[in-house]
Amino acid sequence: MTPDLLLPYDDTEPTFAARPVWCGRGSAVIGRASLGAQAWLGDESVIRADGHDVVVGDRFWLGARSTLHIAAEMYPCIVGDRVTVGRDAVVHACTVGDECVIEEECVVLDGSVIEDGVLIEAGSTVFPRTTLPAGFVCAGSPARPVRPLAPGERAERAERLREAAAAEPAAVPGEAFEPDPGVFVARTARLHGRVALAPGASVFFSCRLEAGLGPIVVGANVNVQDNCALHTRGEGLVIEHDTTLGHNVRAGDGRIGPHCLIGMGARLSPGTVVEADVLLAAGSATDPGQVLESGWLWGGRPARTLARLDSERRAMMARTVASYAAYGRTFRRLQARSGGEG
Repeated sequence: MTPDLLLPYDDTEPTFAARPVWCGRGSAVIGRASLGAQAWLGDESVIRADGHDVVVGDRFWLGARSTLHIAAEMYPCIVGDRVTVGRDAVVHACTVGDECVIEEECVVLDGSVIEDGVLIEAGSTVFPRTTLPAGFVCAGSPARPVRPLAPGERAERAERLREAAAAEPAAVPGEAFEPDPGVFVARTARLHGRVALAPGASVFFSCRLEAGLGPIVVGANVNVQDNCALHTRGEGLVIEHDTTLGHNVRAGDGRIGPHCLIGMGARLSPGTVVEADVLLAAGSATDPGQVLESGWLWGGRPARTLARLDSERRAMMARTVASYAAYGRTFRRLQARSGGEG
């Protein structure tokens, strides 16, 4: 069994110590990734090594719609043996030791070190360059040790995640979508309803864009990263030009202005308005109808202003847009070469 999508990057193909035990529908492994024996990859999971290494040990279990990624030319993603990751989690450019459990909707950020035998509870965010010590249950945003692991607790929680995944319905294929020649839509992305993509837009691996009553309008040079889920049930969602949605962002009806960066794992409630020139920190959430004022770094649950945006943060946001526009062009070529659409 192999993932639904295997792509090289910089002429490097993913490698496997042995054929995975399971690869769900829409699973994707890309670039400089190496996986150990007995890997289990859930539906629409993404392992993406474009610009650095992803190295995963034996008996790795990755939940549905979860993402492993790197920070190009800065941090690899290194995962030890017997690690379990729940659904809708992001493990990004960090090091995870042996015998760890990362539960649903966690975000682990760049440069972090998760030592052996750590349990990170659902919905937690591990801030950049954090070290979580071995043998503890960790929780919160930022995640911190809250108590030592009880005997057998880690194995029990890992089994609970796996049993829950077995009860989930399988992913279904999306509609055929014919993008503009200047747009990248990953083969494993699913787009339904009235979705409009402006030139230069990119929709990456295993994203879901489901336009119900209202449309989803994605502006020029917007990049929607792996496993984002955008669902409209009312007036629709507009994402204006030169904006980035990080991995595993969820958003409903609302508006996101130009020159914004929505951090990994963020949750935008219906009716949220993000004004121009906003940085929303990873793992944050908004209240329904909340307005994020222009020119600020926002963070927390619910999001609140943390600091004025300075020139350094704005430059980082602009570099991110340019970088992912280039990734989109590259993956469009690679996907076409491998026989896919988009």
